[in-house]
Parts: sequence; structure tokens; C-alpha cells
Amino acid sequence: MSAGVTLCVVQETRLDTARIRAARRVIDPIFLDTPLYRCEALEPDLGCAVSIKLETANPVRSFKARGTEVIATQLADSDSRAVVCASAGNLGQALAWSGRGRGLDVTVVASRFAPVAKLDRIRALGARLELVDGDFDLARERAAALARNDGIRLVEDSLDIETCEGAATIGLELVDSAPSFDTVLIALGGGALATGVGQVVKTAAPGVEVICVQPLGAPAMTHSWRQRRVVTTDSTNTIADGVAGRCPIPEVLDDLLLVADDAVLVQEASIITGMRLLLQHAGLVVEPSAALGIAAILEDRDRFAGRHVVTIVCGSNVDVDAYRRWVGAAAHHGA
Repeated sequence: MSAGVTLCVVQETRLDTARIRAARRVIDPIFLDTPLYRCEALEPDLGCAVSIKLETANPVRSFKARGTEVIATQLADSDSRAVVCASAGNLGQALAWSGRGRGLDVTVVASRFAPVAKLDRIRALGARLELVDGDFDLARERAAALARNDGIRLVEDSLDIETCEGAATIGLELVDSAPSFDTVLIALGGGALATGVGQVVKTAAPGVEVICVQPLGAPAMTHSWRQRRVVTTDSTNTIADGVAGRCPIPEVLDDLLLVADDAVLVQEASIITGMRLLLQHAGLVVEPSAALGIAAILEDRDRFAGRHVVTIVCGSNVDVDAYRRWVGAAAHHGA
């Protein structure tokens, strides 16, 4: 897709630049203006200039609160103060945090197989937590049923435009403050982060390549992007639980098709190596989804050689025992 084509279609997405700028005014500043810095220590392993946008240094340790802050602000001004969402863990924490500060009644539906650390934090933040015996997409179905039955607001990550436009404020910070970068690598799950950041970057800096990264074990959105139609999968098999969806949302895919230049799939071993490199060279303990950008560079060094790449480190809610297992094994095998 050429930059010229992208420029003429980017405004047709569901996202709106004025609303994205307005979102900055209602998001708690604690989630804004996150660190962005060149990480030279990573560069010998990766063969290119790498800057990190660090979305973990906040009370919920992920970027998701940028979107839930917008939603919670709206709900606080409405008659209905009850809200439900399905979550792999990070959205639930963010909605619980944003809702608690505004007196909302928050219910989160999650898989009982979600990382215990994420579930514990959702409870600690005062949300009601309901667990399902299945994966994230089953949790989505249950959350929708609760919303229908109880007549309360359903927050659907990536479908609700506020989740995309909240995430898009990261893009504003990138284009406002970064030295010239030519590529941005974005974890791809439901698509809120990719469509939000992609929208802003393609509008403000159309020459920058927007590349989405997904695990081989959870490829539904990437296959959908490549085939320009929704492609679902029967199951997922990846340690990157935060991006492990099976059923892409058509409206989100439509947006992604307009703002993403490429979507790539990476192996589990590369994700683990990326986590280890971020620990060793940046002092960062991250969840697997946050290492997808590093994994993409590791798997295609020639593509990124000579470039200045920004990768968004999107979350650090990880089970400590699992993390030790993964990163320790990677170090042991010299991956």
C-alpha cells in the first residue's frame, strides 16, 4: 500500500482526530506522556535503531486505561453507572481502575485460565469478577449476555471506538515528540492499539510504515488483514494471552485495512527471546504481548536494518512463575 493511497483513505475509518485530541483531556495524566526513548543497548542484537514507548509505568501496567478513562468519564455523566466487559486481564484491570475512581459498578468476565496475577488485580481494584470455563471469546459471549439481561453498558474492546481513540493518544505522543522514526511495530490482538496508533501515524506521518505483529499461535486478525475479510480460528496456542483472540470484529478489520501497511506473524521462541532481551538490556519485565515488536525484528533483521523502529511495550501484567520459566529457559538455551 503506497503512502498516497493511505493518505486518501485514512479519514474513512471510524476514528476521529478531534475526538482523539479530546480524549487526552479526560484521561488521567498518570496514563499520559509515557516514556519514549532510544534503547541503544538493544541495538547490537537487533541490527537497527530501536526506540521504546513504555506503556507499563502506570497503576494498571498497560495502555488499556487510556480507553477506559474515556468510557468511564462518559458513564459517570450518564444515568447508568453499571458496566461489564470481557477481558483477557488488562482491559478488566483498566476498567476496574477507571470505574472505581468514578463510582461505577464494574463487572469483568474472564477465562479462569487467565493469568492469576491479572485476575487478582481485577478483584483488588473492586470489580466483580466472573470466570468462564473457556477462552476469551467465550468470555465475550457471556459479557454480552450479562449486558443484555441486566440492561447495562457493555464495553467491547476494539469495537467500542473509545478503546481505539484512547489508544490513539499514544500515536499523538509518538508523532509529537519522537525524533524521526520510519517504522512503528504494534502488537495486534483485537485491534484497538493498532487501529488507534495507526490512524494517528498515517494521518500525521504517512511515510512511516505501520506494521502489526501477532503470534503464529493466534493469527486470526493477521489472516483477516491479508485476505481482506474476517477469518476466524477454532483455537489459539500462544503464551501471549493478551492478543489471543479467535474471532476478529468486522468493523475493526475495516479500520485496520486502511491504516496498517503490513501484518506479520512471529514464533513463540522469538517472543520469549524478545522478553529476555527487554529484561537484559532495558531492565523491563514485560508480558509476552509487549515483546511482539522485538520478536518481529529478530525474525527479519534484514528488513529493519538501517531503520529507526519504534515499538510499543504495551503491558507488564505477567505471572511471575511463568515469566521465570520462559525467560530462564531462553537464557539457558542461549536463544
